[in-house]
Amino acid sequence: MGLGVVYTRTIQDSVLTLSASGWTYNNVFVLYDYQTESLWYPMTDQVNFTTPLVCVSGFFADEKLAEIPSTKTIWQAWKSSQPNTKFMKP
Repeated sequence: MGLGVVYTRTIQDSVLTLSASGWTYNNVFVLYDYQTESLWYPMTDQVNFTTPLVCVSGFFADEKLAEIPSTKTIWQAWKSSQPNTKFMKP
């Protein structure tokens, strides 16, 4: 299906390092942050029609990380529209 979402990693003046926890719920990855060992899961906000990443367990319980607008595209189209883009070679 190729779905992807981008979230901010900053909360209360801290920058989190997020990774897959190894668990899924409803076929969606539960994320883990290395700094506090908290678990994060995307939950739809029915009022604002957004899908923030919500801390479901741990230090930041019930806190949210906002979704950042993103674009799904192919490299050639991106490079054409954003010619000054820099990238790291593997």
